[in-house]
Amino acid sequence: QVQLVEYGGGLVQAGDSLRLSCEASGRTVSSYAMGWFRQAPGKEREFVAAISGGGSTYDADSVKGRFTISRDNAKNTVSLQMNSLKPEDTGVYYCAAHSFYMKMLRGQSEFRGQGTQVTVSS
Repeated sequence: QVQLVEYGGGLVQAGDSLRLSCEASGRTVSSYAMGWFRQAPGKEREFVAAISGGGSTYDADSVKGRFTISRDNAKNTVSLQMNSLKPEDTGVYYCAAHSFYMKMLRGQSEFRGQGTQVTVSS
C-alpha cells in the first residue's frame, strides 16, 4: 500500500507561480509512475501531468509549457512546478501513483492522496 500526502496548495493571483509536493510512504515508489490530477468544482477529475519511473514526462495540453513535473526517488517525492497560473487552473490537486505509466496517462491511478486546494484569482 502507498500513502500519498500533498503539500503546497494555496491562494494566488493569475500569473503567479506555485509548487506542489507529494510525499509517498509505505513503500518505495521509484518504479511507479507518479502524477497529478485535478478537479474543479462541478467538473470531472482531469489528468495534469505524469512522470515514469525512468523520468519520462507527459503533460496535459492545458498546462504544457507552464507546469513541470519532477521526482526525487531518493526522497520518495514528486513535485509539480506551476508557473503562469490562470483562474482555470483552480481546483483540488491530487497526487497519484500507478504501477503502469501508460495507464496513468489514460487517467487511471492505483493510489491517490487526499488533495490540496489551489485557487487562482483573476
